This record gives sequence, C-alpha cells and structure tokens, in this order.
Amino acid sequence: MKFDSILAPSLLVGDHADLGASAAAVPQNNLKWLHLDIMDGHFVPNLTFGPEVVAALRRRPELADTFFDTHLMLAEPHKYIEAFAKAGSNLISIHIEPEYDHATTLANIRKLGCQNGIVLNPGTPASAIEPFLDQVDLVLVMTVQPGFGGQSFREDMMPKLQQIDAWRQERDLKFRLEVDGGVDLTTGALCRAAGADTFVAGTAFFKAEDRTAFTRAVELW
Repeated sequence: MKFDSILAPSLLVGDHADLGASAAAVPQNNLKWLHLDIMDGHFVPNLTFGPEVVAALRRRPELADTFFDTHLMLAEPHKYIEAFAKAGSNLISIHIEPEYDHATTLANIRKLGCQNGIVLNPGTPASAIEPFLDQVDLVLVMTVQPGFGGQSFREDMMPKLQQIDAWRQERDLKFRLEVDGGVDLTTGALCRAAGADTFVAGTAFFKAEDRTAFTRAVELW
C-alpha cells in the first residue's frame, strides 16, 4: 500500500507575532495538515507554545477543517495529551526516548478521540519503536535533532525510513510514515523514495518564493 503525499507545514517557522496568519497559509494553499511543534525546554532545548495557543488556532474559522498534527517534544508527554486533545488536536505524536508508559499513552490518545503517533530522534534505532507499530496511526522519523528549525537534513536517516517502511509492508500495517527536519524539494524526494509519505516542511514552505509551486511539487512525489 502506498499513501498519497501529504505536506504538513510546520508552524515553528511561521511568524510568531502572528501565528494565526501563518497557520492560515495551510488552507490558503489548499493543504489539509498543519504541524504543531510543542517543546518544553527539558526534552529539547527550546520552548514553543502550549494548548491555549492550539485552542486559539482551532477557533479560527479558516482553520476549522485543518488537520492539527501535534508533535509533543516533552519530557512527560503523558501528562499533557488530554490538554492538547481538548485544544483541538487531530493527531498527537509522542517520543519514544523519555521513560514513561508508551503503550498506555498511545492508547489514551485514541481514547481521547485523536489519532496517535510515535516519534524517534536521529540517534534512536528503528528497533526502539518496532513493538508499537501495530498500535499507531503514524510514525515520525526525525531527520534533524529536534529543538530548532532550519537545521541541515541528515541523509543517513534513509536506511531507518526504509526499515520502517519494510516492516509496514511485511505486516500490512496502515500507519503513515512522516519525516521532519530539513525537508525541501530535494531531500523530501529522497525520503519519498525511502518510503515516507508525510512531509513536515518549515523553512522550505514558509520561506518559499512561490508556496503554490512548492506545494504542487510535493504532491507529485
């Protein structure tokens, strides 16, 4: 099974003085997904925004049908899934690296009415998430070390993508395979060839001279 390509612009690279306008660029470019990077200053060395901001974005009429792809880069994500679900997230992804009950947290995300995802950092082997592949709607492979936007893409993550995609096909699983970090038209095409189908793009989208042309190119992958 091969999923259609989805582009999920990352609000992290938007205008933080006017997040609503930046988020509105998603429906304005006929896109469905908005990627929300939630950072706590502990698991990653940066702070972004909390559930109140997500709720405020959800209240904007132009974002009523936008799919909120919420990526929790938190030391204790299990404590915050309810808040982000109530704020309007459609999918909540949690990292494998912190120590907490991953299986229960993934199950609880679904109980809250959201899709769920599991995330792994560049230094984490694919085997770390293998036990959870039949429990998730999405796997997110970081192609940079999370914390800040604008980092260089790590091509050495391609074998990891290939392995996860191989498991997906062998076991006839239906999760989406997402990549985040340094994704542009060149690196994204490499990820697509390695099995990815969902692409988080911050700088490449928000700084593009022609966002429409960028979006159309991604759809052709």
